[in-house]
Amino acid sequence: MADKMQFNTFDAFEDAADGAPNASDKVHVRVQQRNGRKCITTVAGLADDLDIKRICKAFKKNFSCNGAVQKDEESGEVIQLSGDQRTNVKSFLVDQEICHSEHVVLHGF
Repeated sequence: MADKMQFNTFDAFEDAADGAPNASDKVHVRVQQRNGRKCITTVAGLADDLDIKRICKAFKKNFSCNGAVQKDEESGEVIQLSGDQRTNVKSFLVDQEICHSEHVVLHGF
């Protein structure tokens, strides 16, 4: 009788990862030091179905800064903005409902 024990293969934590955002779902906002007091803000990890050029244009208009969209092998399309715009970018993405605040990660000093 002890030889015929059966165990359930039920995984109780199977759907626990569905609610939490993956590392690939996050939007990374970084600041890079150029020279002296100059710095660049980069926004990577936006969804592929979004119009990145249009978002970059809105950033440039709202923040009064220069910007460009660069192609990257690892991150896809990356938005580069002049100056430290990390908090502005996060508030814009949340206000315009492009992504949730828990999906935006701020990096930098």
